[in-house]
Amino acid sequence: MDDFDAHTPTPAHETAIDCLRAGVEAVLPERVVRESLSLDGDVLTVADATYDLSAYDRIVVVGGGKAGDGVADALEAVLGDRIDAGAVVTPNPGTGTRIERLPGDHPVPSARGVESTRRLVELVSDLDERTLVLAAITGGASAILPAPADGISLQDLRQTTDELLESGAEIHELNAVRKHLSTLKGGGLARLASPATVVGLVLSDVVGNDLDVIASGPTAPDETYYDDALDVVDRFGLDVPKSVRTRLARGSAGDVPETPKPGDPIFERVDNHVLADTFTALDAARDVATERGYDSLVLSSRVRGEAREAAKTHVAVAEEALATGNPIEPPAVILSGGECTVTVRGDGSGGPNLEFCLAAGPELPDGVVLASIDSDGLDGGTDVAGALVDSSSVTQRDAHTALAANDALPVLTDADALVETGPTGTNVNDIRVLVVDAVE
Repeated sequence: MDDFDAHTPTPAHETAIDCLRAGVEAVLPERVVRESLSLDGDVLTVADATYDLSAYDRIVVVGGGKAGDGVADALEAVLGDRIDAGAVVTPNPGTGTRIERLPGDHPVPSARGVESTRRLVELVSDLDERTLVLAAITGGASAILPAPADGISLQDLRQTTDELLESGAEIHELNAVRKHLSTLKGGGLARLASPATVVGLVLSDVVGNDLDVIASGPTAPDETYYDDALDVVDRFGLDVPKSVRTRLARGSAGDVPETPKPGDPIFERVDNHVLADTFTALDAARDVATERGYDSLVLSSRVRGEAREAAKTHVAVAEEALATGNPIEPPAVILSGGECTVTVRGDGSGGPNLEFCLAAGPELPDGVVLASIDSDGLDGGTDVAGALVDSSSVTQRDAHTALAANDALPVLTDADALVETGPTGTNVNDIRVLVVDAVE
């Protein structure tokens, strides 16, 4: 991860950046795994569970996502040559001694991702009860680990993913479709690995930490059905390929097997452990705010909806704090996380965090600074993490014009308001920091 780069002219701006940095560092996979896993003889401890490694003949590591490489590094450090085989798929694969690092892409699945995922599928096929599978399940794996179902081409999957991303659909809705077009998602990895013991090492990028939604739930029961996927396609008016609609319709009619549901016997040998999430990052950011002399408040780690609408709520919270001392008396730092969406109507450049900052900036009271980033370091389709704004950053007119075209990036670039980190190697959703200084 590169150092945070942003224009920081005042102590309030510096505080916002320091909070963001601490939040991201707290959820780096190497740190998370180091704090959550330990090995004592033959006893592997994962969070609050233990596994007797003498009961297994082989240990296999699979998985991926934006933090997959870091999880693999950490597992090699803990387990060393006890790992018999492994493969993780990540956007920027490094090198390892026991676990293969293979390339994939995000947010739209790629041909190299399909090829890499085939290797993972090979590793988890034909396992027995004396195999322990450690599955790294991290943000972005839905796209990075594509395994199109029979009859679905990569191009079909790409077109459907594009339609979903531009529709404004929330992650639960998006994944209801993707899980029914894949052999790995929606419990598919657990089904392939059965009867092996599967331990999911999860870094959550999903509001509420729903295991069936994180990375489209490869090791979790799927509570959605083909009917749900069809409902999303119809409700958002998606122009999906014929093969996609045909498969969903056949599934709805019972002609294609459903994803494994709660109560399926395959999950009797599956444990999933959420090792880090958005609140982990916010908690670390709160510590920094306290150290810098601010009172602090975590507003919510579950903020969702349209980015520009959520921005108005955050502005209102800052106004209320200054006017009445509620919900916290300034000087204060107010933190939030979650995943906002953007309904794309223009052809500009930007992402949810950039739109969030652009919508909020002109409305912010004097003495208030707002920063918002995607914890993976890449907001939407851009190469920046997010932005840092105050009331002087952008005019109301420029903001309205850019928002209408979904073109936040150029305006915030001109305002010298961008936060650039480079890919962080992790992902637990968005982190937002409101610094509200007392008005003298």
